[in-house]
Amino acid sequence: MTASIHLNPETAMPFDLSPPSDAQRAQLQAGLTPEERRVLLAHGTEAPFCGVFLDNKQTGHYCCRLCGLPLFASSTKFDSGTGWPSFFAPLDERHLGRITDTSHGMLRTEITCTRCASHLGHVFPDGPPPSFERHCLNSVCLQFVASGDRLPDPLQRGETALLAG
Repeated sequence: MTASIHLNPETAMPFDLSPPSDAQRAQLQAGLTPEERRVLLAHGTEAPFCGVFLDNKQTGHYCCRLCGLPLFASSTKFDSGTGWPSFFAPLDERHLGRITDTSHGMLRTEITCTRCASHLGHVFPDGPPPSFERHCLNSVCLQFVASGDRLPDPLQRGETALLAG
């Protein structure tokens, strides 16, 4: 199997997008809380206005809670008024999967982590310019890395280098 390694145009940093092995996935999932399991693995949704990152104003990056892949820069976060952390653009579109979701009698686009397939939230076409997209995320699906701190590397792929603020 060939690893899917690419260079992020913003950071010129390689991220291996190949999925975790079964053993790695089991180890990562063992560290999840019941709420994280319900949302990340069973495509649940956390209650609005309660997520730890809703009002986070720090500069840095939001990464996948399960595999550590960087997903969004804080510079793309905005207050959507919906009760969930919202972003107008991903750090790299290749880091997100998009799946048609017809649950709950609606037509929506679910977003997942490309590397580990964890559920993150949904994307809607009502965001601000320049993308006009609102990526609406569950805080329990994310981990925040402040500017200047090293990225998480739970898969031990050597991806802990610094990202610029």
